[in-house]
Amino acid sequence: MDLASFITSLLTSFVIFVALVLVFTWLSRRPGNAPVYYPNLLLRGLDPWEGRRRGTRSPVGWIRDAISASEPDVVAAGGVDAAVYLVFLSSVLAILVLSGMVLLPVLLPVAGTDHALELSANDNKSNQNFSQIEILALGNIQADKIYQEIEDHKRKITRAEVVYAESKTASKPEGTRPTHRTGFLGLIGTKVDTIEYCNEKIKELVPELEAEQKATLREKQQPAALVFFNSRSAAASASQTLHAQVFDKWTVMEAPEPRDIIWPNLSRKIYERQIRQVVVYFIVFLIVLFYTIPLGIIAAVTTLEKLREKLPFLKVVVDQPEIKTVLQAYLPQLALIVFLALLPSLLLFLSKSEGIPSHSHTVRAASGKYFYFIVFNVFLGYTIGSTLLNSLTTLINSPTKIVGMLANSLPRSATFFLTFVALKFFVGYGLELSRIVPFIIFHLKRKYLCKTEDEVKAAWAPGNLSYNTRVPNDMLITTVVLCYSVIAPLIIPFGVVYFALGWLVAKNQVLRVYVPSYESNGRMWPHMHNRIIAALVVYQITMIGVIPLKEFYYSPILVPLLPMSIIFAYICHMRFYPSFTKTPLEVAQHELKERPNMEAIYSAYIPPCLKPDKLEDLDVFEDAQSHTTSRAPSI
Repeated sequence: MDLASFITSLLTSFVIFVALVLVFTWLSRRPGNAPVYYPNLLLRGLDPWEGRRRGTRSPVGWIRDAISASEPDVVAAGGVDAAVYLVFLSSVLAILVLSGMVLLPVLLPVAGTDHALELSANDNKSNQNFSQIEILALGNIQADKIYQEIEDHKRKITRAEVVYAESKTASKPEGTRPTHRTGFLGLIGTKVDTIEYCNEKIKELVPELEAEQKATLREKQQPAALVFFNSRSAAASASQTLHAQVFDKWTVMEAPEPRDIIWPNLSRKIYERQIRQVVVYFIVFLIVLFYTIPLGIIAAVTTLEKLREKLPFLKVVVDQPEIKTVLQAYLPQLALIVFLALLPSLLLFLSKSEGIPSHSHTVRAASGKYFYFIVFNVFLGYTIGSTLLNSLTTLINSPTKIVGMLANSLPRSATFFLTFVALKFFVGYGLELSRIVPFIIFHLKRKYLCKTEDEVKAAWAPGNLSYNTRVPNDMLITTVVLCYSVIAPLIIPFGVVYFALGWLVAKNQVLRVYVPSYESNGRMWPHMHNRIIAALVVYQITMIGVIPLKEFYYSPILVPLLPMSIIFAYICHMRFYPSFTKTPLEVAQHELKERPNMEAIYSAYIPPCLKPDKLEDLDVFEDAQSHTTSRAPSI
């Protein structure tokens, strides 16, 4: 990519970002859009504009609000998990700012005043032209089902009653009763009155549900239980004690919070989980391995030269100067982003299939898989794949040149990753802040589909912060920026902008938009810390491999960095990580400000499909409980 295409890419992305910020500023001031831009505040019973009327009129007012918000504000709005995520973003930002202060003043002048690329082209009698960006890189330096049916019928009745009420007019006071067909997708079958039909079905299903609930509680007990204690220290001690001489006879763990439990996985035995984990990891290994093939093809063919070669009929279009500049700036990056968007859902499904009993743990597991996938395939796969496919003939004739070619390909891939990072923070964060897609979907649903208050509420429900995709993508940028910080120092400011803007946007969204569906009390932090260390290790391996090729005589001093990082990671793992998996007795013995309501806690751990309609009917669970002592109910 030449300098003109690169600048066009940056300016276009920046203009898109500014436009999206202005759209966000305009739309977020309209009261009717509050469910799109302030759902978190609405659900907490707060006025979105209270004390912020002047701030919301400014395109940068949200920045001031995000910066001024304290950590307790973040915890109150998004939980400890969100606060830990913001700490992760600020930590990486600090690392990159420090790296920029050290590397930019040293490496840019050295690269900019050398002539390695020109000399190499002359030696090889090549007419290849090098962009200004490549000249500033290291390369230029010389050497459960009934319950669900009842709930569906209840929703249909509520919707039908609203439609029936709306059909009543002055000229037709009796209105028109809604109807539907009972066959496939409501397209075939007998035509029935929706309200009467659903009421009849509920009357038929309720006795079946009650009978199934009783049978489940008495005859279908699972080999798993939730134990409540009247002392936090006793609960912490019990969760860390070996309860049986044979390890797999009785395994114990701290219970996730009620919203975090995956009920079908709760009763799975330890060996079943281990077998499932081995199978899932083998599948993930195959995915990581064979995804390299399509990603390498994308890296090789999503260039204008290859498209013109393989698809000659596109020459008329791609040879237009304006179109050529835009395509050179965006085509490979957009193809890669779209291709990667297909993977997170699959990895989350596989993580749940391991038998993990909590949603937060499956998110961490999926995040880890996705991180290693994108580092291996995007960072390594794109660079190596594009080099091998574009120089296959040279490698066949001279296999010994592979090391030098790979070393030269890293600096030349820097332009791609510069644009990739810029596209992620300008366009990606612009779309995140403006919420254009949720805005359009919400208003379309509200106008054409939603009839009841529950349907409207479901239409604007913002969901979680999606840690399983956010954290791996942030870690990919961390790895790319660190590894290229010496090869192409210009990438450091892009990384700084990415994480600075990411911190601002994420904090704004945590305070106003996203609503956590569970709380894991920051258990994502060891996962983040591990991946930061992994990124540093990849960075150090890259430097140990690349810098000696420039015949830098002091390059051996880099080698001790690798074992030092590994030792540091091991010390952190031994000293700090255990307190994230088990509650320390030192913490459990602290006095609580108020005693929790045990009845509320107990009822919260009842699966929704087994809950009776009235909370006072909880005594139906007596068959599912073990005998209790005379002591008060406890947790």
